[in-house]
Amino acid sequence: MYAMRKELNQYRQAGPLAEVAVASPHRLIQMLFEGAVERIAVARGAMMHGNLQTKGEQLSKAINIIESLRAALDHDKGGELAENLDALYSYMSRRLLEGNARNETEALDEVSGLLRTIKSGWDEIPDRLGQQC
Repeated sequence: MYAMRKELNQYRQAGPLAEVAVASPHRLIQMLFEGAVERIAVARGAMMHGNLQTKGEQLSKAINIIESLRAALDHDKGGELAENLDALYSYMSRRLLEGNARNETEALDEVSGLLRTIKSGWDEIPDRLGQQC
């Protein structure tokens, strides 16, 4: 049974890894947003069930993803937008830390909603520019 579970997990990981290998820079950012939202959802479920280890691990991963988004900002080209996103990403990381420490699902929901809002704008970029990313 363990061997089967191990193979199943390897199969699940192969899909995203293959997609990363061929993804455009635009798609990679979309995947980061998706990954952060997914990890926050798992952490929220763990919080609701009192699973502190999973909650902490998943929130740590979500924060790392948000900090990766923050590090990817181009302040030279992005100007005020990059500065605003930088501040927002910093705020999101702090809120997740607070939510983790205080077991506040509201903080997790807030950050998840912010990420979804930014992602929805990001998702529209190729359509508005008439490009395939």
